[in-house]
Amino acid sequence: MKIKEEKKKSKSVQNSKSEEVEEEQPSITEQNKLKLKQKQKQLPSHSDSDSDPDYGSPYVSDSEDFSEDGDFDGSLSDSEAGESGSSGDEGVVDSDVDDGLHNDQENQSNSSESHQGVEESDSSEDEVAPRNTVGDVPLVWYKDEEHIGYDLNGKKIKKRTRKDKVESFLESADDAKNWLKVYDEYNDEEVEVTKKELKLINRLLKGKAPHSDFDPYAPYVDWFKWDDAKHPLSNAPEPKRRFIPSKWESKKVVKLVRAIRMGLIKRDKPKEEQQFYHLWGDDSSSTEKANHLSFIPAPKSKLPGHEESYNPSLEYIPTQEEINSYQLMFEEDRPKFIPRRYTSLRSIPAYDNAVKDVFERCLDLYLCPRVRKKRINIDPESLKPKLPSRRDLKPYPVTCYLEYKGHMDAVVSISIEASGQWLASGSLDGTVRIWEVETGRCLRVWEFEEAVKFVAWNPLREIPIVAVSVGQEVFILNTGLGDEEEQKNIKELLRFETPVAPDDSGDKVSVASWHQYDKHEGIRLRHFKTVSSVEWHRKGDYFSTVMPADILFPDTLTDVKTSMPLLIIDLLHVHCLKSRAVLIHQLSKKHTQRIPFKLRGLPVSSVFHPTKKIFFISTKKNIRAYDLQKQKLIKKLETGLREVSSISVHPGGDNIIVGSREGKLCWFDMDLSSKPYRILKCHPKDITNVAFHRSYPLFASCSDDCTAYVFHGMVYSDLNQNPLIVPLEILRGHTSSNGRGVMDCKFHPRQPWLFTAGADSVIKLYCH
Repeated sequence: MKIKEEKKKSKSVQNSKSEEVEEEQPSITEQNKLKLKQKQKQLPSHSDSDSDPDYGSPYVSDSEDFSEDGDFDGSLSDSEAGESGSSGDEGVVDSDVDDGLHNDQENQSNSSESHQGVEESDSSEDEVAPRNTVGDVPLVWYKDEEHIGYDLNGKKIKKRTRKDKVESFLESADDAKNWLKVYDEYNDEEVEVTKKELKLINRLLKGKAPHSDFDPYAPYVDWFKWDDAKHPLSNAPEPKRRFIPSKWESKKVVKLVRAIRMGLIKRDKPKEEQQFYHLWGDDSSSTEKANHLSFIPAPKSKLPGHEESYNPSLEYIPTQEEINSYQLMFEEDRPKFIPRRYTSLRSIPAYDNAVKDVFERCLDLYLCPRVRKKRINIDPESLKPKLPSRRDLKPYPVTCYLEYKGHMDAVVSISIEASGQWLASGSLDGTVRIWEVETGRCLRVWEFEEAVKFVAWNPLREIPIVAVSVGQEVFILNTGLGDEEEQKNIKELLRFETPVAPDDSGDKVSVASWHQYDKHEGIRLRHFKTVSSVEWHRKGDYFSTVMPADILFPDTLTDVKTSMPLLIIDLLHVHCLKSRAVLIHQLSKKHTQRIPFKLRGLPVSSVFHPTKKIFFISTKKNIRAYDLQKQKLIKKLETGLREVSSISVHPGGDNIIVGSREGKLCWFDMDLSSKPYRILKCHPKDITNVAFHRSYPLFASCSDDCTAYVFHGMVYSDLNQNPLIVPLEILRGHTSSNGRGVMDCKFHPRQPWLFTAGADSVIKLYCH
């Protein structure tokens, strides 16, 4: 009875401990099961358990050791459950033991070793052997086979069926522990990383020791010191050899001295500094490198041959026919030296200064600083910008299609009507002509007493009138084109009964006055100085005039009412006249007003913005943009040129091209910077005018070198993309007259055609 009670107590203790182990370590592996079965074989028989009151207690202690380890996760729950069953029923125990003996009858001789292997060990022999036993044989050899190797029994390990990538991806998305799985290519299986291994990996990634109980800063232990030490490790006296010179060292010194005396050992001689060196020697191959800059040898001149001799043989002396043929050759193909014959060295012309020339040459080579420049092997073609082909940028003007002849002197200005059907031209012969573009027929001619400076056609098709600048007067003329209703409106627009006084009538000098011009059925607008240019507003009612003469120190000023010369004494009034060099006129109200801005410099030209209420004024150095509505300066463009000659605004209004007197053309992107985006040096002489096309991405420039350049200028709506500028064609055909070439150029408003006016009194039309 006592034995049975003790058995029940042991069973209850085992069950409680097994539950604790199950909670802590729920996982189990096949290897742990095998080891537990081997241990069951070593358990005592039923009779021994009855006789031993402490049966089961040593097994419980072993299970506690396993549970404290972490290698056998939850392996004791099944084993202890088997023991509890065996204590309750003897037959069950016998059957279990018999099954274990039947399964492991081949390993009975090693049962004691397996029982010892249950305990944890650091030996590599206790590790689980890999399933594949091919060793270091590369797996590539099994690429075309159905297996990847052999197991411990020599059987083939077949390859697993490969899953589709979509299927494997869906499985990985559903599996929460997919990130813990690693594919073992050697054994062809997936291995799941345990939490303990994750902790080791994290510690190694952080640069720590793999085990958490390792102390990297353990205190130092001095094994040669202790608290109760009374004597040193060795109490022996100092040896005698520490105080007496060594005889072996003295013998070694004697041997070295004898070897030096006999010449067996040679000492390194000190380097002698060279006092003199060959001035013209080639030291480029020398390996010695000084602290200063590397020596660069002087260039070697070619040694003289028989041709350079003062008395060469007759075969080297050319005949007179050969000398005459040299004159017909190009300069680069002509021989640099022609041999001649002299009786003696003293008769050579260069003999008198020969010694002096040689001495100066030596000084030049000796004193001239030479620098070695590193060359970079770069293909020159790669440095050129990649531009589109000209064939892809067509159409653009290429050849001269038509010539307009009739003027007797240089044509200084041309203007095309808004529909592109009529052309107006002004010449220094004092005439203004109206041409039909398609036929070249002259329709009308106006004659004036002075040379015509500028002509400008009204931008509206229903108002075919022309503004002509002649000296100090601007004429608004009716061309007579259009239907009867349009002509009726034009006559009403150009007629008024009394002259209208300007706004500045209270000033001492009037800037402009309006008069009826009955001779040519128009209006005469008289200024106090010579007008150089006239520009219309896009609405056709306003136009501006520019008087670029120096107003601070004028030659003569005239009263617009009496046409009498005036003497200005009030300097303050002269300063006010400087701001009146640019005037804005309103045709419908016959009204003139000066700009409310202070000009800094002499104006050259003025342009209205194509879409906004902005007014551009160019001086010799800069270009200023003013807001006419707010009456303030918006932007100042710094050209950096010597003198500005002309400007033109892109139809979009954000880009401007500027021509100069030095042959440079500047492209300004107002949204980008106040500095030029591109500077093109295309003309060797002054640029007389620049022009944009209204609808095609083209712009042109003309110069006194009798040429006109056509460019492709594409402006993109994307602000991150810079404008594309490509040179297309050079148009020639005009001849020079009095040092002047092409005076003006304008594009056709609808077609990719270019009109040029030359100093040779000819107007040319270039078509695509």
